[in-house]
Amino acid sequence: QVRLVEYGGGLVQAGGSLNLSCAASGRTFSSSSYTMGWFRQARGKEQEFIAAISWSGGTPDYGDSVKGRFTISRDNAKNMVYLQMNNVKPEDTAVYYCAGRYYSSDVYDYWGQGTQVTVSS
Repeated sequence: QVRLVEYGGGLVQAGGSLNLSCAASGRTFSSSSYTMGWFRQARGKEQEFIAAISWSGGTPDYGDSVKGRFTISRDNAKNMVYLQMNNVKPEDTAVYYCAGRYYSSDVYDYWGQGTQVTVSS
């Protein structure tokens, strides 16, 4: 089983920055086998894709709403994934989830419990 735990959520002013971390663990988890992603869900809205990064750390993929402001990265040696959020906006307010999928799968099978990010105007 794979366990994902997010850290770093909180309250930040618009225009500020926040860094989210995700720690992966589990007997079957191997960083070299999993694509990792970040998603978010604002109250009353559907889940939204934020970013994803392959096991090799190759060119990441970003959702249109965060391109140029957010950066995803990973440290396979530490089984960690990060989301650097810059120039945040009130519309970035949401619960942010870390997720993982086996590199050959299209489905994210593993999810963290989520961390709340609130951006004040």
